[in-house]
Amino acid sequence: MELNNIKPKKGSKHARKRVGRGPGSGQGKTAGRGEKGQKSRSGFSRMRGFEGGQMPLHRRLPKRGFTNIFKKEHAVVNVSELERFDNGATIDEAAMRKAGLVKGRNDGIKILGDGKLTKKLTVHAAKFSESAKRQIEAAGGTCQEIQ
Repeated sequence: MELNNIKPKKGSKHARKRVGRGPGSGQGKTAGRGEKGQKSRSGFSRMRGFEGGQMPLHRRLPKRGFTNIFKKEHAVVNVSELERFDNGATIDEAAMRKAGLVKGRNDGIKILGDGKLTKKLTVHAAKFSESAKRQIEAAGGTCQEIQ
C-alpha cells in the first residue's frame, strides 16, 4: 500500500446535489423548491419563531414580572469549606479563588453556615449569614464585611 493508492471506503463519499442545472439532472427548473411562494425565492430566511402567519407563541403569551438590573449575584461558600485553610489564616476573595472555592464573575462572596468550623479564621467577605457569623466567632475567629 502506498499513499497514492489510498481511497476512501466505497459509499462513504457522495457528490453534492447540483440543483438548477437543466431538465436532465432531475433537479432542474424549480431546483427542488416547488412552485412559487415565499420559500421558493432566493434570499428567503424564515424568522425565528415564525408560525406561518399565526401569532407566534412568544407574542401570544402574556408578559410577566420584570428584571431588576441592580440585582447583586453573590458567590456562596459554606463554613465547612473554610476548614481546609490553616488555623489563624486570613481569608479573602483572592484566597478563596486560589483554593478553588469561588469561580467566575460575581458581586462578592456570601458565607453560609452549613457544616462545622473548628479553626480560628479571619474571614473577609461581602456578606455573612447569622449562623455562619456565629460559628466563625464561636471558633475564635472574626468576620469582616467588605464592600
